[in-house]
Amino acid sequence: MQASPKLGNLPEWNLADLYPAPDSKEFKADLEKSAAQATAFAESYKGKLASLDGAHLAKAVETYDAMSDLIGRVGSYAQLYYVGDTSDSNRGKFYGDVSGKLTDLGSQLLFFELELNQIDDGALEKAMKTPALGHYRPWIENLRKEKPYQLDDKTEQLFLEKSQTGFGAFNRLFDETMAGLRFKVDGEELSIEPTLNLMQSADEAERKKGSEALAKTFGDNIKLFTLITNTLAKDKDISDKWRGFKDIAESRHLSNRVEPAVVDALVAAVRASYPQLSHRYYKMKAKWLGKEKLMHWDRNAPLPQEDTREVPWDEAQALVLKAYGAFSPEMASIAKTFFDKNWIDAPCRPGKTPGAFAHSTVPSAHPYVLLNYLGKTRDVMTLAHELGHGVHQVLAAEQGPLMSNTPLTLAETASVFGEMLTFQTLLKETTDKGKRKILLASKAEDMINTVVRQIAFYTFERKVHEARKVGELTPDQINAFWMSVQAESLGPAIEYGPGYETYWTYIPHFIHSPFYVYAYAFGDCLVNSLYARYRESEAGFQEKYFTMLKAGGTKHHSELLKPFGLDATDPQFWQKGLSVISALIDELETL
Repeated sequence: MQASPKLGNLPEWNLADLYPAPDSKEFKADLEKSAAQATAFAESYKGKLASLDGAHLAKAVETYDAMSDLIGRVGSYAQLYYVGDTSDSNRGKFYGDVSGKLTDLGSQLLFFELELNQIDDGALEKAMKTPALGHYRPWIENLRKEKPYQLDDKTEQLFLEKSQTGFGAFNRLFDETMAGLRFKVDGEELSIEPTLNLMQSADEAERKKGSEALAKTFGDNIKLFTLITNTLAKDKDISDKWRGFKDIAESRHLSNRVEPAVVDALVAAVRASYPQLSHRYYKMKAKWLGKEKLMHWDRNAPLPQEDTREVPWDEAQALVLKAYGAFSPEMASIAKTFFDKNWIDAPCRPGKTPGAFAHSTVPSAHPYVLLNYLGKTRDVMTLAHELGHGVHQVLAAEQGPLMSNTPLTLAETASVFGEMLTFQTLLKETTDKGKRKILLASKAEDMINTVVRQIAFYTFERKVHEARKVGELTPDQINAFWMSVQAESLGPAIEYGPGYETYWTYIPHFIHSPFYVYAYAFGDCLVNSLYARYRESEAGFQEKYFTMLKAGGTKHHSELLKPFGLDATDPQFWQKGLSVISALIDELETL
């Protein structure tokens, strides 16, 4: 535990549930066992799948499923150990070495999914009449969707092995560079999280200092981040061409199991709503702060009379568990385990990866949550968000390694729902008109950041990747794309100071998961509709909600939403979700 006088004791995660230490005999044994199993599996099945009957094919998939858990455990530990301090060269070497060995294992096992997809449709359908193989039907059907974009075995093997020195290496370069950056504020050198935190200060001078420090350091490193962005965009373009993807985001839509038309409808609806949402809200906020326009460093500023005290960890924990418990005691019980057993790493430390995430690890273990907790109200909401992921991952684990992972669009549902429950709990307890206004404004800002900002990010990514097809991009070109989407999405009430054009450099999703960002907007609009259903009738909702989470990756979004009477393919679906945000802003205008 790491003590903080204001925040209390912040938990650091206990990775011993995976392995005692990176040099432990247990870790070494499992890495060796994984290698031996992969070799034996390839010897037993490579080139033979088409000749197997349903029972023997089921045995092969069951063995592959079990190996995936063991290999996933090894890989999860290496990643979680590394992100705790990416500036530590020994951790970096450990992570790099393990990643290399796991890539070698993946190369040995690559044949299995490719060969499985080469089996004739009729023959595979007949084999799946065997119950043991039929159990894996959702995974097999998802795998078949990849078939049109798969290459021959040798090319796939080359792509996999070269990933270590290609996009994998540039991802790591980004992480280690960002963790190592320092931002000078009043003579003190800060890492990125405390510097970003200054942008939420009640003191405008502090916000401006934080903003200028960010701009200075980002600007000093702009060539490196431009090179990383150019390289990864070109790498993706090469892969897309080889695989036959026509649109730059098509591979993401495929992995999300969502139709391009659904995403296009979401993006179009959100962009059309900018004037009624973000433009209108920031115009109001400027008035509240006594300004004609907000400077970019004022966008997330607290409102006058807003409680800006640092929320102690124990208070944040109690609030989130109370909110979860009011919805479902079981949900609160699962979330409480994360606190009780140190499945959370909360302190902000030098070298620790910035941001927040929930890592599902493997079904035989449990998820872990990473935060950089600084006591802001938004940090409390981030805790609620990541615990929503954690609860979802615990519930979906029963599907096993191959079928527990949820597409990103639905993976964001549980996290945003957790935020909504926490917000509604706070709102119910607030009777003071002024405090209610501040709460509503805070929620409106969070929703704008989740929906408007993320769709703007998606639009920015599209501009970058489309332009990269033509040729290498300069920093000025990327900066211009960034500023164009900021102006469109945030509206005329925001003014941008020098250096803001470089703020695209620190968004990790652009690097690690191209086009991931629309999943946040998908999840927020979906949760707005889900929560409206919950308020209309609580009877049976919790059971249906848990059934949805437990499904993991076994069902398409249309199947999962049907029990709630929701349909994401309906063009009006997104308007329902956006109308909830608009109604919040309507209420704020009357207060």
